[in-house]
Amino acid sequence: MTAPNDNANATRGISYEEPLSFERSRPGRVGYSLPELNAEERAALAAIPSDLLREELADLPELSEVDVIRHFTRLSTWNTSVDHGLYPLGSCTMKYNPKINEVVARLPGFAAAHPMQPAGLAQGLLRLCYMLERQLAEISGMDRVTLQPAAGAQGELAGIMMIRAYHEQRGEGRTKVLIPDSAHGTNPASAALNGYSVVPIPSGDDGILHPEAVEAAMADDVAALMLTNPNTLGFFESHMVRIAEIVHSKGGLVYGDGANLNAILGVARPGDLGIDVMHFNLHKTFSTPHGGGGPGAGPVGVVNQLAPYLPVPVVAKVAGPEGERFALDYEFPHSIGRLHANFGNVGMMVRAFAYIRSLGPDGLRRCAEMAVLNANYLQARLRDIFSVPYEGAVMHECVFSDKSLEATGVTTLDVAKRLIDYGYHPPTIYFPLIVHGALMIEPTESESLEGLDRFVETLLTISREAQEDPELLRGAPHNTRLRRLDETQAARRPILRWQAPSD
Repeated sequence: MTAPNDNANATRGISYEEPLSFERSRPGRVGYSLPELNAEERAALAAIPSDLLREELADLPELSEVDVIRHFTRLSTWNTSVDHGLYPLGSCTMKYNPKINEVVARLPGFAAAHPMQPAGLAQGLLRLCYMLERQLAEISGMDRVTLQPAAGAQGELAGIMMIRAYHEQRGEGRTKVLIPDSAHGTNPASAALNGYSVVPIPSGDDGILHPEAVEAAMADDVAALMLTNPNTLGFFESHMVRIAEIVHSKGGLVYGDGANLNAILGVARPGDLGIDVMHFNLHKTFSTPHGGGGPGAGPVGVVNQLAPYLPVPVVAKVAGPEGERFALDYEFPHSIGRLHANFGNVGMMVRAFAYIRSLGPDGLRRCAEMAVLNANYLQARLRDIFSVPYEGAVMHECVFSDKSLEATGVTTLDVAKRLIDYGYHPPTIYFPLIVHGALMIEPTESESLEGLDRFVETLLTISREAQEDPELLRGAPHNTRLRRLDETQAARRPILRWQAPSD
């Protein structure tokens, strides 16, 4: 990546391809050295049936240790991460992952625990899981929590499954779920996967949901309302309590998408606002690693009336002659069943537990306060170059549109691609769908004032470029290994094979 404002390098456009490990392979090269087998080891090897043994591992690259290390280290530098710098994906909360979390997760008692280890030999791990459940319940205002779901989306699915099981147990044939037009895409997907019809509810002109809109759609065949608070425009749903009352008065339940919990930690609890079930994104709110396809963790909190439907097993604290101990409880006759092999992605739970314990209640609240401050600072500094579709103070993120760039022909996509040339991962674009050309930026609490100012100056530079040389943006990025890829692949830049410098 180029340094900010280094336009000469940013437009240079020279890039290289890293050969595959198979292309680097040379016969006879090895990256290991093993001693000769002793008599006991040879006897053990002889006991293995011959049809299960191979003389050679065919079709694998032959590389020295240094070849392997350099190959994968080079590849790793091509990616960006929260350790490289600001990662402003709106609604994704790409916050810094404190390294103390990694140290704790690598403690042998956690890292080396076997998935099938008996509960009696995993008391420390079960105790941690039990304590994490109680901490998440206290933070959210829920009564019970399951840690089993392996991602926020699976947690959301589990929550709607419990809502469906609840209504079925009561003999109610409810068929619809209400979802605001600013919802995350997983919301209607989770409802549809559970057999519900989705009824969209329009947001008001102020970007939040109003009781009148919910009351007009709420009926006896509605199972639940799903909403995110703060919502995807960055606004706090200030009518939340009244909206929950309307849904409950018709026998429905309220599902809270916990994706944006980072903005209200220690300030407001979803359970106190009338939410009956919600998922937590440990990778968003509680700083466990995010991106790369996982592993993830999406615990779900519920009020007591939904507790009988929790997935099993549930960690239980039981008393015995030798004092308290922890066990896995499968005796939930109305449970929706198991959602994940064994007990979920335990390493993520350990990291989240370390984060919560290291910060404490005051530290978590401070995180929310700084996240809100940073988002409003960016909105204030950028509103002169990007259009603000909905006015008002925001919570965790700010949303702009590309309306101010229409005369230049430059789009949100062009701005996002140009940011790559300056060393930044682009923000979320074209979401939420109710904002044309949306540019959604979430700085999180991880960023300093100086870091935010550097990001703002970069966007100011890009805005000037859009006025003076719009083609520069429409062709961005210019210094990546591939130019912009689109449906036609017409913008693909030829690749130059890496060559060692001559003597």
